[in-house]
Amino acid sequence: MKTRLRSLYTKAKGLREKLLSYVEKAEAEQARWLSFFKTPYRFANWLGFSPRNVVIAAIAAGTAGGVTVAVMDSGPSFSRGDPGVYDAPGDIPVVYSDSNNTLRVDLGTTPVGEIIIEDVSVGSAYTGGTVPSGEANVIIVGGLESAQTYIEVGHFTIDRWRCTKLTLRNIDTHILNMKYNSADGQSDAHVGGTARARGIGGGNRADIMSTSGGNYDLVKIRAPTSGTNGKVDVLTMSNIQSKGGNCVVERMKIGTLDVLYNEIGSGDGFGAKDFIIDDTVNCKVCNIEENVEVSISPP
Repeated sequence: MKTRLRSLYTKAKGLREKLLSYVEKAEAEQARWLSFFKTPYRFANWLGFSPRNVVIAAIAAGTAGGVTVAVMDSGPSFSRGDPGVYDAPGDIPVVYSDSNNTLRVDLGTTPVGEIIIEDVSVGSAYTGGTVPSGEANVIIVGGLESAQTYIEVGHFTIDRWRCTKLTLRNIDTHILNMKYNSADGQSDAHVGGTARARGIGGGNRADIMSTSGGNYDLVKIRAPTSGTNGKVDVLTMSNIQSKGGNCVVERMKIGTLDVLYNEIGSGDGFGAKDFIIDDTVNCKVCNIEENVEVSISPP
């Protein structure tokens, strides 16, 4: 009896190990395909299929027993660069439509460790891109006056933006590093202030939201809930090409604000100011270096 039980146990163990081996190979193959295409969702778009219903199948060559691995499209997500309305820190949009190409992040009661948006084109800066009807701005970051909110950030980096016009207003920052920016007309009216050094904790906060390489008609990061400030420890928006509207950063409380290597201009001469630092921007430590006026036209 013991011998028979031992035999059954051995067979069950062997079957378990074989199944686990198949699962591991399937997961590895899926990761390889996701890395190769970056996302089945984008690949499906490129092929002209409906990305919400497509199933991309791949056969894993050389796996034991000829295992077939199906890479399933899991729908749109922030990490894959898809537009939609995202309640931070969620990676899946709460509102999504194939006909809406806006990327919107709503910040609420949950602090976020880091948000990264990089290497994207906005508005009419890419082939086929348009600005939504009635919109004057293509990049909007900050709290809402109507909701009496701000966005609180430990470290905010505005790096290598290309804007027709960039306006910073109603911002308290402990350290302002504004360096190496070029503009077709610049107005800097920042004032000294007493803003404290700031970092965003929150205990069991959300870790990171990161996306790169998308094309959007509009990018918004807002704190829309009345009386509830959005909170992000590190916010990085880098290498963003925009056209067809303005860029606005407003209603923010920041520990360190870096504004670096941006190019702003609409080609209308130095008299019309395209890079505006309003007198409602105040900094306790203000490092302003090598910001120049040069002729710059929209891309």
